[in-house]
Amino acid sequence: MNSFMIAFGLASIMLCIGTFLRAKISFLRNMLVPASVIAGILGFIFMNLIAKFDINIGTDSVMYTDIVNHLFTISFISISLTSSDSSEAGAGKQIFKGALGMGTVWCLLYALTPLVGMGLISVLGKFFNMDPIYGSMIQYGFAQGPGQAASYGALYEGYGFENAQMVGLAFAAIGFIVAFLVGIPAAKIGINRGLAKNCGQIDSSILKGYLKRDEQTNYMVKDTTVNSNIETLTFHFALIGLCYIGAIGVAKVFSLLPGFLGTSFSGLMFMNGMIAAYIVKFIMKKLKLDFLQENVLQSKITGWTADYLVVCAFMAVGFSVIGEWIVPILVEAAVVTVITFFVCFYFGQRFGGGNDFERTLGLYGTSTGTVPSGISLIRIIDPEFKTNTAVELGVMNIIMFLSTPVYIILLALASKTISLPIAMAGLAVCCIVYLIVLKLSKTWGKKTYSWK
Repeated sequence: MNSFMIAFGLASIMLCIGTFLRAKISFLRNMLVPASVIAGILGFIFMNLIAKFDINIGTDSVMYTDIVNHLFTISFISISLTSSDSSEAGAGKQIFKGALGMGTVWCLLYALTPLVGMGLISVLGKFFNMDPIYGSMIQYGFAQGPGQAASYGALYEGYGFENAQMVGLAFAAIGFIVAFLVGIPAAKIGINRGLAKNCGQIDSSILKGYLKRDEQTNYMVKDTTVNSNIETLTFHFALIGLCYIGAIGVAKVFSLLPGFLGTSFSGLMFMNGMIAAYIVKFIMKKLKLDFLQENVLQSKITGWTADYLVVCAFMAVGFSVIGEWIVPILVEAAVVTVITFFVCFYFGQRFGGGNDFERTLGLYGTSTGTVPSGISLIRIIDPEFKTNTAVELGVMNIIMFLSTPVYIILLALASKTISLPIAMAGLAVCCIVYLIVLKLSKTWGKKTYSWK
């Protein structure tokens, strides 16, 4: 039996069950918990029970880790292949200001949370034989999600830190949970206190998570190829496959860089996939073949990868592997959740726009889960996307590149190029720089709304 197909099949079963439970259980409906998160929790329990009783099902958590790595690269390729809306590109100063503010706060958390994490594990780790560097995995799982947690974890393991991928995926799984466990009640409080000015009625279809026959009014995609020649979906997956091979070539080029930079950048396949996708996209435009690529279908492919990423991230976490470290992991996750909440909600009130409450929730969801998590929270208080907040979250990805010094510092630490004290000092300097950027850009100003 093929281990991959069994793993894929089991993840699919969990998604079906998760979709059913979301529709039938009122608590899950009211909390708007995505089916992928429900499925992931069920999958985590299933996989660890199987491991506990030593039952051979033809696959294991290692396979799910590999799937997460590949799906994450594919998702970034798909995102990069999707053409941007020109109306969004010129949407104005307010969108850029929101993106700059949220992106800089995200970078602040990206530097602050590993600094706190390594500090905590430096103390707690002594009692659990856990190296402080594992504390620096928290921002990969929280601020970036399972794909990058697995990617950077693989790099850490290459430098000799065993089970780093598993630790990163554990943080990512916890991050998805706290994104909705904290974000949804915050959204409801905001609605009750009149902070959500564009909140309409959350209808039954949103609550139950599926559309009845008479509600199915939108078509998914238009054909760009003749199906008797090649299916449109096939062509789009072929483009992704082309970009994946291109990503391997980009990785080979990066491997020529000296020292840990070559090792690190060649191993970041999601970034290499983005570069390859942009090259393919550029060539298609030059050859005037870009009409063959359909944005709606491409976004659906991205959504497909996101759903399976969440499920597989949960199912990749082996409790038997991280069991001895579960206490410091949970303590660090709890502390970082509190810090992330207060940082997001403090600065979120001060960006300087009429949609600051929407920005706050979107930023919190993105800083604990992924961008789709942030958009899911925004949809609760702005179901028709009357504000530009969802667009700002997209533009925010550009600002996230300001976090480059942070992961260079952490990769230098993992490769033992620099010491722990120097790395922590470097992260502290980064935090200060991001605070200065917030002040200079005037995205750290007076309150625009209050919880009272």
